[in-house]
Parts: sequence; C-alpha cells; structure tokens
Amino acid sequence: MRRTDQRRAAVVALYQRDVTGRPLSELVESQATPFTRELVEGTDSEIEELDALIARYAEGWTVDRIAPLERNILRVALHELRSREDIPDEVAIDEAVEAAKELCAREAPAFVNGILGAVQRQRAASA
Repeated sequence: MRRTDQRRAAVVALYQRDVTGRPLSELVESQATPFTRELVEGTDSEIEELDALIARYAEGWTVDRIAPLERNILRVALHELRSREDIPDEVAIDEAVEAAKELCAREAPAFVNGILGAVQRQRAASA
C-alpha cells in the first residue's frame, strides 16, 4: 500500500473521531499498516501541541473554525514535520496539499500550504 493511501487512512480516522466522537480504536481498521497506526497514534498524542501550532499560523482563524477534514490533514502533516525525521518536510507538505486538493474545498490547498510552509520556514530559521 502506498504511503499516500496510509496517510489518507490516518486522516480519515482522525476526522471521523472529530465528527462522530467514536474512539480511534474503533475507527482504525484492523488491517491498518504500522505507518498508518503510528500517524494516528502520534498525531493523537500531540494533538494539543499541533492545534496550538495551527492556531498560531492560521491568521484570523481559530482551530475550531477550520473544517474537520482540513484540520486533520494539517495535524497529520504537522506530526510528520515534527516527529518523523525519515520523511522530508517537502514530502509531508506536498502530501497534505494533495490530500486537500482531493478531499476539501477549492481554497483548502492554499490554506494548508500556507500554514505548513510558515511552520517549515520557522523551523528552518530556528535550526
């Protein structure tokens, strides 16, 4: 299974949890790959920090105003940027933008790219 599909599975599970309130243990498929599970579990364990980053860079938007699907695309990508050294920043950002193109409203890819790009630039400046 392609990593793109595994990322989408993680985003969908986190999205469904936000929308339905069901526990992630019910939403992650039993045959989910280790990569998908790590993305879900890692994102969930950092959710407060990830939402704080989103709020910081989403000028004029509160996290709860961002559509749940876009919010979870951002969360997974930010988890990858912060915690997955095996994934280049550009790949995490590109995957998130492509997911937004396929799954969200027309304005979403630019919004996702803007937030992730700002986070990446800040991280590069701090390094």
